[in-house]
Amino acid sequence: MRKFSLLLLAASLGQLPAIGQENPAAGAINADVLSRHISVLASDAFEGRKPFTRGEDSSINYIAARLKALGLKPGNGNSYFQEVPMVNIFSQPASDLVIKGAKGAINLKYLEDYVAATRRVQNQVTLSNSELVFAGYGIVAPEYNWNDYKGLNVKGKTVVVMVNDPGFADSTLFKGRTMTYYGRWTYKFEEASRQGATGCIIIHETAAASYPWKVVRSSWSNSKLHLQTADNNMSRTILEGWISQESAVKLFELAGLSPDLMRQAKNKGFKPVDLHLQTSLVINNTIKKSTSHNVLGILPGTKRPQECVVYSAHWDHFGIGESINGDSIYNGAVDNASGTAGLIALATAFTKVQPGPERSLLFLAVTGEEQGLLGSEYYASHPVFAPAKTVADINLDVMNYFGRTKDVTVIGKGQSELDEYVQRSAAKQGRVTIPEDHPEGGWFFRSDHFNFAKKGVPGLYIGPGTSAIGKDPNWAKEQIATYNRERYHSPKDEFDPNTWKLDGMIEDLKLVFDVGLSLSNESTFPKWKEGSEFKGIRK
Repeated sequence: MRKFSLLLLAASLGQLPAIGQENPAAGAINADVLSRHISVLASDAFEGRKPFTRGEDSSINYIAARLKALGLKPGNGNSYFQEVPMVNIFSQPASDLVIKGAKGAINLKYLEDYVAATRRVQNQVTLSNSELVFAGYGIVAPEYNWNDYKGLNVKGKTVVVMVNDPGFADSTLFKGRTMTYYGRWTYKFEEASRQGATGCIIIHETAAASYPWKVVRSSWSNSKLHLQTADNNMSRTILEGWISQESAVKLFELAGLSPDLMRQAKNKGFKPVDLHLQTSLVINNTIKKSTSHNVLGILPGTKRPQECVVYSAHWDHFGIGESINGDSIYNGAVDNASGTAGLIALATAFTKVQPGPERSLLFLAVTGEEQGLLGSEYYASHPVFAPAKTVADINLDVMNYFGRTKDVTVIGKGQSELDEYVQRSAAKQGRVTIPEDHPEGGWFFRSDHFNFAKKGVPGLYIGPGTSAIGKDPNWAKEQIATYNRERYHSPKDEFDPNTWKLDGMIEDLKLVFDVGLSLSNESTFPKWKEGSEFKGIRK
């Protein structure tokens, strides 16, 4: 009782608002609004919301119509749409991946043992007798005194690398269990291209990747989207792919080496190893250049309209793909109809704020997140508000669908002063903030706020809490783990109004509404913290 009285006293002194206090406009964020939008966006009629399909047309027109009905101004001149030029490449390997050596050969089956594709905009690419080199993690990180390519010439060769970074195995290296960008699979392919490699193959490991092989399989069995480039991606490696952990063991055994080599590669000073193996593969491509769309709506600021706070969410998912138990529509209800519905609900709430926010609010529904954060990458390079005038990006992705929690997860906690904003807003709800449970998953680099961070704009990305009210201490974690294991990126990610508990989603959205409201009425900008790799960019 005394603790609660002290909170009330603090509130009266302007130090901390009382628990339960919220702006009346937040009432617009409710279950009726969320369930209505989620049920539409995640319906079979929207065909999984893949760019370049009827599902895109349905999705972007639905979102734009909602923003227009709220009275938001078009975010791109006279249009609610920003064109995002992309190329759709459906890569199909022509055969098994055959790896040969002096002791024989192994045949890896497509989808079962390996996946492969190319970013090169060519009807066919050929990897011919390319030598395989094991390059550890495939990382060049001068600030951590780590270079897996030191002394290695990989021109014409295919590098085999491990997922994640050395900190996953040794807490004294890099940022320990918190994955750096060097651990992301996208970085591995980028670095291999910079090194001049012909191909790059990542060894999958469930714990290090934070998802099972079936996620890799489903993600790579369909066509992939990329931003169009002037060189048609000819600067990229011919082949980008993954092999299963079991296949990697066979590969090392064929080379006459112990699979223990993967453990050795986790030690500082590891040197790359020529495997004395070769591989060849032909990949046939079906190519379509087209234009996808971001959706943008602006609520102009009343005093400083040239500055803005961004709310972002990706509207896209995987469309129609490999059938699982007779269902081939990847509805993406949690990922990310939930965040898109939340974006519309937040826009609704901000239109009811009186007096209106001093800074502008940009509500940005982006395309191509599932294909590599493409829509947000394009917006960040072609912004409506310059990065120097963008206060922060508050990103909504995979919202809480299982009920209220005592806490809220801040992905990448410790990166910026937005941590303190979330902490204050959470305290108003009687909640606390926590870091993500598995920072080794690199979640801060896996959604659209990351492209703002790369331009120096602080990004906030919250996740569901892990302490559910009225439940066993491990219950919420079990819900999250079950979703990741059974529904994430599969046709099972569907909206079920009978089992979803939206009160937790509502509370989280009201929290980020409060954060954005504070940011929109200030004259200062939140800063990156010491040690953040993005601090220098903002300066």
